[in-house]
Amino acid sequence: MKFKTLSTIAAIGLTAGFANAAMAEECGSLTMAEMDWASAEFMANVDKIVLEAGYGCEVELIPGATTTTFASMNEKGQPDVAGELWINAVRDPLAAAMAEGRLHSVNGGPIDGLGEGWWVDPKFAADHPEITTVEQLLEHPEFFPYAEDETLGAFMGCPAGWGCQLSNASLFRAFDMEEKGWTLVDPGSAAGLDGSIAKAVERGEYWFGYYWAPTAVIGKYQLQMLDWETPWGGSENWDGCIVKAEQECLDPQPTSYTESEVHSVITDRMMKEGGLAVDYLGTRVFPGEVMNAMLVYMTENQATGEDAAYYFFEEYEDLWSGWVSAEAAEGIKSEL
Repeated sequence: MKFKTLSTIAAIGLTAGFANAAMAEECGSLTMAEMDWASAEFMANVDKIVLEAGYGCEVELIPGATTTTFASMNEKGQPDVAGELWINAVRDPLAAAMAEGRLHSVNGGPIDGLGEGWWVDPKFAADHPEITTVEQLLEHPEFFPYAEDETLGAFMGCPAGWGCQLSNASLFRAFDMEEKGWTLVDPGSAAGLDGSIAKAVERGEYWFGYYWAPTAVIGKYQLQMLDWETPWGGSENWDGCIVKAEQECLDPQPTSYTESEVHSVITDRMMKEGGLAVDYLGTRVFPGEVMNAMLVYMTENQATGEDAAYYFFEEYEDLWSGWVSAEAAEGIKSEL
């Protein structure tokens, strides 16, 4: 399924007063999901400020989560916007909803540099620039000695009970990592996983394991994601084996990690009536390093999504001003 996108609508020469009136009339009122994780909370508040201060919209933020927000949009047409919808969990029903015209993807990449995968610490990346892929690194378990048996290389997986525990265990077997001298380490908890990264980086030691972005941990510790030489092995291998328990996946085949996709999705009403708001949603893209930096800011300052949004507008004007018209930019600046 190829997702629909919108081409950018060029701004035309209008006086500021006339433009604001026209924008308010075109945009109107809308509801937007404020998802229950930090990056989505931050993004929703950035969008709210842009649309209200820049384009004269009236925006109501509604608490949301991936599956519940999608179901509500699909069945009830509310909220109008899900700015950061991770579609792997709803791919098939979303494709059906788009084919039938109920929902539309207006931005197939509102955040770049995101995804799940296998990462190394920045010191290792700097010390060994010749190793850029998973397959190259798997030949060198000696770089990551396991604390309990230094003859083995330590690969840090996911805590028991997480979905990624199963996929990483399957990939460990698919790539014959035990035979190559590796051991799969269970960090025990989210705090244990984060703590293993912090400990290694702060001590100048090497770290290799699973993580995902955008996250504050990636931003704070500057982890580097490894590429894969092995191509994607297909959904039959991934969904039918890799993500399942060992007894249901007896013969996992090597594959790259599944691609994570985030889209900005809107309802059909919004598509037809949203005007310049739809154009903006189709234009704005948060670079991964910026999003990670904002998540670090939120963590270290215990900042809300709204707090972080105002900080973003002050610190990254060169970025966001490219998403909006000159008139909208002036309106946003007056709000700060």
